[in-house]
Amino acid sequence: MRIRVIGGGLAGPEAALVAARMGVEVDLYEMRPVQSTPAHQTADFGELVCSNSLKSESENTAPWLLKQEMRRAGSPLLACADACAVPAGHALAVDRVEFSRLIGEKIAAEPRIRVHREEVTKLEPEDGLTIVASGPLTSSALSQEIARLTGAEHLAFYDSISPIVDADSIDRERVYMAARYDKGSADYINCPMNQPEYEAFIDALLGAESVEAKEWEKLEYFEGCLPIEELARRGRDTLRFGPMKPVGLRDPRTGRMPWAVVQLRCENLRADSYNLVGFQNHMKFGEQARIFRMIPGLEQAKFLRYGQIHRNTYINAPRVLTPTLQMREYPGIFFAGQISGVEGYTESIATGMLAGLFASAVAQGRTPEPAPRATALGSLVHYITQADARRFQPANITFDLIEPLDEGTRRRIRDKRERHRMQCERALAAADAWLHAQGSIPVPA
Repeated sequence: MRIRVIGGGLAGPEAALVAARMGVEVDLYEMRPVQSTPAHQTADFGELVCSNSLKSESENTAPWLLKQEMRRAGSPLLACADACAVPAGHALAVDRVEFSRLIGEKIAAEPRIRVHREEVTKLEPEDGLTIVASGPLTSSALSQEIARLTGAEHLAFYDSISPIVDADSIDRERVYMAARYDKGSADYINCPMNQPEYEAFIDALLGAESVEAKEWEKLEYFEGCLPIEELARRGRDTLRFGPMKPVGLRDPRTGRMPWAVVQLRCENLRADSYNLVGFQNHMKFGEQARIFRMIPGLEQAKFLRYGQIHRNTYINAPRVLTPTLQMREYPGIFFAGQISGVEGYTESIATGMLAGLFASAVAQGRTPEPAPRATALGSLVHYITQADARRFQPANITFDLIEPLDEGTRRRIRDKRERHRMQCERALAAADAWLHAQGSIPVPA
């Protein structure tokens, strides 16, 4: 039985590669370049439209745990990310262009995958197995079709894109390289601000002209990715305790921490461009250029991409999905990626990997086995399928989602880091046992 995978972002290619490596024939559909989206710039597989970071690689953090489980499973896209990593301190960040190229290369080399460059507008449950991984920018026609099958309206929030500047346009005399608390290598460019500079910057943000919202748009931002001007409206010091936090970023030229810091993260292996970390926004392009050139070191900045807002669409997963990412009413249809209610690159790849495994099991006449609740993989799926459907919001992987230790252990172990270490140790053991029973994803010779 063939599997149809819809979407060429992150979850779709992951699901297609996983299913193919498990021995199943796959039809992978991507509507670009026949039909584009407001946020994509290419028709490449795995294009990263927001930042280039796949979050923390610090041991015993929740994002690290999720990636470790995926590595043990044999995630194809995570292998691509590891192969094109760029310096980013304790985070896994990638060269966007190389990342997409590696994914495309893997898909082209897989004989069981047949690529179709066309829009899918119909989902017929009787047509076999389908993995919907069309992402947060699902086309209007497919969105209407999904709404027809789910019997409920989509939920939507607004996600943001950070600006990117040309490396040669950064004034290196006004910035310094450092990692927070001097941990790891000094991979970030830090633009320090004194108090008067910061106050003037906040005033400019508060007075900035925003892009006008359409009449049909209701701006419901995702709390984990708020525009900086929205954060500034919550209080003048909000940015100093958020994306412009100076703590641990001592300026080696003065020996002191600045009042606030704007961090720049490398975009690619050539180090010829940097993104402004946490500076997603909804301001007009001219306003962005004017205000961001107030940042020390960026006075002559050449912007390769401005920040933007785009609409993210997702289903009410607790009402719709089972723990194996199948529709409750139509078990031949699976959902993966951000449209399933997860937030973040790694989380999208993770659900694509799981959907590929689950759909492959069904295609081969086996019963799919959910990932254990104790794992990061299982906890992520547990959240999107078991959360309160009336208040459901997309989520990144955090320790709040991972199954807690028993009450006695929590009382006995007061140190949070030690509890997290124990949760990670338990999770990896559970993941290993589950993968042993399922069979990890084969890696081509």
